[in-house]
Amino acid sequence: MAGYENVSSSPWLGLSSLSMSCRSAWGRKAALSTLSILVALLIAGQAVTIYFVYQQSGQISKLTKTSQTLQLEALQRKLPASAKPVKKMTMVNMPMAMRVLPLAPPEGNMDTAPASNKTEDQVKHLLLQGDPGKFFPTLKDNLMGNLKKMKNTMTDVDWKSFESWMHKWLLFEMAKNSKPEKRKAIPAVKG
Repeated sequence: MAGYENVSSSPWLGLSSLSMSCRSAWGRKAALSTLSILVALLIAGQAVTIYFVYQQSGQISKLTKTSQTLQLEALQRKLPASAKPVKKMTMVNMPMAMRVLPLAPPEGNMDTAPASNKTEDQVKHLLLQGDPGKFFPTLKDNLMGNLKKMKNTMTDVDWKSFESWMHKWLLFEMAKNSKPEKRKAIPAVKG
């Protein structure tokens, strides 16, 4: 067997083993480097994503607010005209009775104070500040006569609405003026 020598006694065996261990070490270093680069890219990608989300959060909140405003406006458009919110303070939801009755001309300038401290004058002043074109009829009869005159000039729907308002007003006045009953002591039964 000429040419074939014992491989175990070959001087090149140590060199081959050394090159294999170097290749293995370089392979591990390359794998660790590649893994480190991938982890760094993953972390950088997460950081960039967080940055963009943070940048867009202001715009998202603006869009949310705009969306809510548009939804509110859409709901307001669907409401009947009498149910839409008024920006200025108004008194209890009055029926259209005052618009149907014959109107009297306005009295004086609206920039001045009310004519007196009476509730009627204060309410008229407040209503005229909200709508200077509002007129109030002159009702000179007694309560029942004035109510009959109003009923004759109103539609059935407006009159029913006015009756409903009067009912609520009466309940309010009754609640406002009610006095608590005094409790009477109940005598103890002797037994």
